[in-house]
Amino acid sequence: METTTPITCSDCYDHQDTQESCIRGHIIACGGGADHKDKGGEHGLRKKVSRLFHGKASSNSPDVNSSSVVTASFKTSFLGKLTSWPSVEIPATPAAACGGSNKRALLCGVTYSHQHRYKLKGTANDVSNMKNLLTNIFGYPAECIRILSEDDPYAQDLIPTKKNIENSLKWLVEGCKWGDSLVFYFSGHGLRQPDFQGDEIDGFDETICPVDFMKEGMILDNDINKTIVWPLKAGVKLHAIVDACHSGTILDLEHVYNRKQRIWINNNPPSGVRKSTSGGLAISISACEDDKMAADTTVFTKKVMNGAMTYILTETVKRNPQITYGALLDTMASEIENINSERWIKSRIIRKVFRHKTIQEPLLSSSTKFEVYDTKFIL
Repeated sequence: METTTPITCSDCYDHQDTQESCIRGHIIACGGGADHKDKGGEHGLRKKVSRLFHGKASSNSPDVNSSSVVTASFKTSFLGKLTSWPSVEIPATPAAACGGSNKRALLCGVTYSHQHRYKLKGTANDVSNMKNLLTNIFGYPAECIRILSEDDPYAQDLIPTKKNIENSLKWLVEGCKWGDSLVFYFSGHGLRQPDFQGDEIDGFDETICPVDFMKEGMILDNDINKTIVWPLKAGVKLHAIVDACHSGTILDLEHVYNRKQRIWINNNPPSGVRKSTSGGLAISISACEDDKMAADTTVFTKKVMNGAMTYILTETVKRNPQITYGALLDTMASEIENINSERWIKSRIIRKVFRHKTIQEPLLSSSTKFEVYDTKFIL
């Protein structure tokens, strides 16, 4: 398992009109955040992040170590500018604002646009693809979909800051009742940090990174679980789709599905702390396992950057809206295997540069075991 060793890769690499970015998350050691500011503070967090990015190679010259350039760029653009987003309290929006619909969705796409070298280029496209899937295939009313993005800097209540994401997660499950279908989607950076509460089997908490995470801290899986899993009442169904690095158990659900063995694996916390719903059903589909990284790529369109997991999932469901969870996982895994095989065989240099960076299989987890090959995928 990758734990404390920084991962070396290039931001993007041009080959036959295809680019790929694996910058959705590289920080494996403790990233600090609000829960750990008293153990080194914001200054300590910045030092750790800056140090761990030393191993990043230049995108223009994959074989050259440009740590000094990267560090200087990171300190001036990433650390200096990423903390400037305002944090605004989003007014509470009751379920009635959705016109009585039993469908609600929160879509977060974080590009980290205030810094340039490490920004993500595919997250806005990911949100657009997910919104189209929800509205066109699953009938979600547009007014019941809240989107947090950096597209409009003047819409301060819709910028994906930590406070705005936390408030929107509360909005998502507020007043949920029997028959409700809820969706939480996130595309952005995902990181890991040591677990200090004894509730992780692998010893690490998974996190998602708001646009202002360097100042305000990350959002931990523990907090996501308490906010959107605990309140789910009987008859309520929540899907979380997270296209980020280290996102496997980002909801801390009690069961993880092993696709190859076709069995559910116990993921109950060693500490015995509660991770369950209040009778409802929570299902998560993540871009990769907890110790793996997700990828942005142009392999699908040759021009437009997309999150690999999001693109394959949305296209697969659009082609077959009647697909089951099991068939969806198998189809996605097969397509990912084909892409990896075709691309890495073509070039010895590409294989060398991206040896740690193949597109990963998605991971399914759930609050309750169910028959994945008999259950239709319905958001």
